[in-house]
Amino acid sequence: MWLQSILLPLREIRRNLMRSTLTILGIVIGVASVITMVTLGYGANSKTASYLKTFGSNSLYLAQGNTSKGGAWVQGKPFNYSDATALEEGLDGLNEVAPSSYGSTQAIWGNQNWPTNLTGSTNSFISIDNWTVSKGRSFSDEEIQSGAAVCILGSKPCEKLFEGQDPIGETIRLNNIAFEVIGVFKAKGNLMFGMGERDNFILIPLSTLQRRIAGNSDVSGFLLSRKDGVSIEKIRSDIETLMRERRRIAEDKEDDFSVHDMKEELSSVNSALGVITAVLSAIAAISLLVGGIGIMNIMLVSVTERTREIGIRLAIGALERDVLKQFLLEATVLTCFGGLIGIILGLSVTAVICHFLSFPFVPKPGIVIIAFMFSAVVGILFGFFPARKAAMLDPIEALRHE
Repeated sequence: MWLQSILLPLREIRRNLMRSTLTILGIVIGVASVITMVTLGYGANSKTASYLKTFGSNSLYLAQGNTSKGGAWVQGKPFNYSDATALEEGLDGLNEVAPSSYGSTQAIWGNQNWPTNLTGSTNSFISIDNWTVSKGRSFSDEEIQSGAAVCILGSKPCEKLFEGQDPIGETIRLNNIAFEVIGVFKAKGNLMFGMGERDNFILIPLSTLQRRIAGNSDVSGFLLSRKDGVSIEKIRSDIETLMRERRRIAEDKEDDFSVHDMKEELSSVNSALGVITAVLSAIAAISLLVGGIGIMNIMLVSVTERTREIGIRLAIGALERDVLKQFLLEATVLTCFGGLIGIILGLSVTAVICHFLSFPFVPKPGIVIIAFMFSAVVGILFGFFPARKAAMLDPIEALRHE
């Protein structure tokens, strides 16, 4: 009985294949859009989670400059090395302090050259920011204190300059100064959303950058790590209090520095992505309702076209519920077909987009099942009125219909 009830709708769909295809287009687009948006959201969240692992545990960054209450950027005066001593000795909640300064340079080796970022810091930079020296070694205390011309390459300049050759012990030129390569960092990968590469930098001792390149004792900022168990709110408050005192900022003046918690900021990005995904998914789901209205319209047309057929079925003994079931199943089968096609299309499109965005492809069975069930519910809801109209037809009037 049920098999016959399903075969009848399938026969009608096959008879009007083009119309049926256009009818379910709204459902296909709606389901595909929802699956694409949600799966991309999961991929972005997964990307953020993996990106968080590249930062050191409990790391913060103290930067010169801050955003004022009016939204404008206030540039602060540079820090100096004595600020690092004050942070280390004055705050018990800090584990390590890495004073750092930054610049850009053209790295040259033989006939190879590559534009890269230059970072001057200490060995604490390596541990706080969770870098791994895959070849060679880190700086010695003597090299840091004396300002030796030694460097550790990020994986990108190592790849571009040496093209697979061992760089350890080789001499490269940075700002027309010869530097000995003593180590190479393990690659971390690109920043999120194509904002750049973390691996495209060269690390040298801070004292070397200050004396031989910058010609001053300025420090751009500090990488900091807090001790386990110390809350981010407390350590941030302690840093702000100490820095306001050292920089002699009056009580009525705004900070000319800022403290950033790397993981907290990326978590905020993750939350924002979740909201955007939810909003876009809700917008995409509207097309499912539009598709449902299209199905109802077509089913009403179908009832009008098949009025005489309905009258014959009712005249030879078919019950109203049989006619109701036939048209309701026809609408449901249509939307279920649309849901299946939409699922396949949505997952395929998402896989391609994730590939180009370098996002992990994270399909969730739950959302696939929900999308399919929702398409079936749309068929039942929007197919009920045409089905009921068909079931309520007067057999005599239906037989007279031309």
